[in-house]
Amino acid sequence: MKAKLLKHYILVLTVMSTGMTIYAQEKNPETGPVQYHTSNITTRDASGRSKESIETYKDGKKYRFDLINDKVTDLTVDGVAIPAGKYSQYDGVINGIRQQIKEDKIQAHRDQEQAQIDQVRAKNDQKQALQDQARAKLDQDQARKEQARAKHQQDRVVRDETETKIQREQAEKDMEQSKMDQEQAEKDQATAKLNQEQAEKGEVNAKLGQEQAEKDRAHSKIDRQQAEEDERLMKNMISDLISGGIIKDEKSLISLTLNETGMTVNDTKQPDAVFTRFKEKYRRFSTGNFSYSSKEKGYHGIHMMRQTK
Repeated sequence: MKAKLLKHYILVLTVMSTGMTIYAQEKNPETGPVQYHTSNITTRDASGRSKESIETYKDGKKYRFDLINDKVTDLTVDGVAIPAGKYSQYDGVINGIRQQIKEDKIQAHRDQEQAQIDQVRAKNDQKQALQDQARAKLDQDQARKEQARAKHQQDRVVRDETETKIQREQAEKDMEQSKMDQEQAEKDQATAKLNQEQAEKGEVNAKLGQEQAEKDRAHSKIDRQQAEEDERLMKNMISDLISGGIIKDEKSLISLTLNETGMTVNDTKQPDAVFTRFKEKYRRFSTGNFSYSSKEKGYHGIHMMRQTK
């Protein structure tokens, strides 16, 4: 019977109060090991009868059936319901499955007992390992204490020698410090003298700075007055341009240049007669490189570059 081919079967076992599920493998000489699981659940029906539900794989087929008082009910093979009249044809398979389940339960119980034994042995081994570790730690601590004691004695000798050396070096440092303090006092006196001289120079520089500030204010006043005069001359020039018919009104003046060589109004070169008249009347502008531009030109104002002789 193929039932005797079930070997190496208990892989995982989960036991509950009302049933169990067994994961195992069926060893087939032709195809090799085949993984399968068996579900075996026992309950009570409405009348109080014991009902055992079994689901498993055997010979490549899935069997599911119930046992009520050891009598087969609800048999299916690969999901196909088998009529009750044909149950007897499956007695051998069902008996083999039930026998295998019985053996699986026995083996599972043995495995559980062995696991408990292994757990106790592992716990004892762990306890022994902890004891050995504690003993080794005590020996190590004792060795460290003896080593520390020897080092302490050695350190005391070194400290005594070091303290003597430090006292000698400190005496030399004190003498050197006294010499440095005396030199520093002399430097401080020289620095105080320099600071006094610097303060006197600072007073002189402050006075010069004040005088320069007064000069700058005077120049600023002159520049402001000159700018006002330039604005006045520019207004007069615009009036002359309008009265001379060169431009229509003040808004018509976009740009103007005047120097020793020529004159342009709105980028148009003016006749010599116009140039000469404006050159003589507005000598301040013509002796420099004078230009005027309105806001429409992108920049606004009077610009002059004086030529020094």
